[in-house]
Amino acid sequence: MIEIHAADDNPAEAFRALRVLLDAVGACIFTKDLQGRYTYVNAPMLALIGGPAEAVLGSVADRYVDPDGAARIRADDVRVLQNGEDIEREEVNVLAASGERRVFWTVKRPMRDAQGGIIGLCGVSTDITERKAIAAQLEDQRQLLQAVLNHIDAYVYMKDESRRYRYVNEKVAREWGVSAAQVIGKRDVEVMPLEQAEGFWRMDQQVFETNAPQMAEESFVGPDGAITYHWSVKVPVNYEGSRTLIGLSTDITELVQLRERLRQQAITDGLTGLFNRRHFNEIAEKELARARRHQHATTLLMLDIDHFKSINDRFGHPMGDAVLQRVAQVLQAQLRREDTPARVGGEEFAVLLPRTDREAACVLAERIRAALSQDRGVLPEGLGLTASLGLAVSEGGHTKLEQLYAEADALLYQAKQTGRDRVCCRAAS
Repeated sequence: MIEIHAADDNPAEAFRALRVLLDAVGACIFTKDLQGRYTYVNAPMLALIGGPAEAVLGSVADRYVDPDGAARIRADDVRVLQNGEDIEREEVNVLAASGERRVFWTVKRPMRDAQGGIIGLCGVSTDITERKAIAAQLEDQRQLLQAVLNHIDAYVYMKDESRRYRYVNEKVAREWGVSAAQVIGKRDVEVMPLEQAEGFWRMDQQVFETNAPQMAEESFVGPDGAITYHWSVKVPVNYEGSRTLIGLSTDITELVQLRERLRQQAITDGLTGLFNRRHFNEIAEKELARARRHQHATTLLMLDIDHFKSINDRFGHPMGDAVLQRVAQVLQAQLRREDTPARVGGEEFAVLLPRTDREAACVLAERIRAALSQDRGVLPEGLGLTASLGLAVSEGGHTKLEQLYAEADALLYQAKQTGRDRVCCRAAS
């Protein structure tokens, strides 16, 4: 409520000082009588509506704004002058003098005399046209950026050093099976399993500790249990006074799977799924080096399918392939977890038996031989599948791999020469 009182001394001078003050204010200030006619307007108001004070005083707003704007102004004036309401609202008016569309934030209060009766109203209108335009432009840019971030084929997020998410795009939310609103403001451990959160946090910590961008491969287990792989780039920024990182993670799951398939193709035999000779040799060399350090025995088992050429010639190569696959299956079923089987030739297999002495290796080899000879799942009825096996044992891992191969091959040849379907083994020198 605004009350009007006369100054006790020199009111004319006080009024002039007040006019100077009101003209210097960066807003349109005016007063109206009970009929809604202007009784005072300051200089910014005159500049806006385009008229001298003599022409404006005593007039109403209809002369200065468009009809719709004038109607809204009259309705507001009535609420203030008749109901004594205080009004604060946004006004949109088209100025008659210039044809410009301007936006104002207008505050109107009733003016009262000493007895409390309403004698008019006082108003302050601040031109916020430019501010609104800037706000609208910023909102357009925000919506455009949001649209880009939500449609880009990447996971985009912001996280501060207290591990709270400041932003996530919709792709992140979909990946986690929640809405973006459920993530923002929460710590990573609140929106994902602890182990997963700690995995992400290790890279995040490097960003905050080094204050430098970090790049690495990360993995995530989704709600359905499927693993996805990301290439993540995380950059430190200062956001609203706190240290924050912006992360951008691209799904490289297909690339990782392709890489793994290529790796598997490089180290495995395509028919049986066992390791190939090259990779088997790499494993064997490492195991022999470990055996030398720890002084334990290592055995190399060589296996050759009996009469394999006859099987191919009689039944065809598809049957031969089936026999090779069956031998691989039998080996995997009979071996221990630490043992390594491989297909090292046409019908020749090798098995590395770590920490296995001659006696234990012979027992295992005999079990493999028996399992093959009793198998009736591949060849036509009445025909058995047999193999000859040779074993070489390196006591303490001191025998070189080439020597083990030579010894095992010689014993395998001996098994072939002495009737097949048997195991020959002795300790390597």
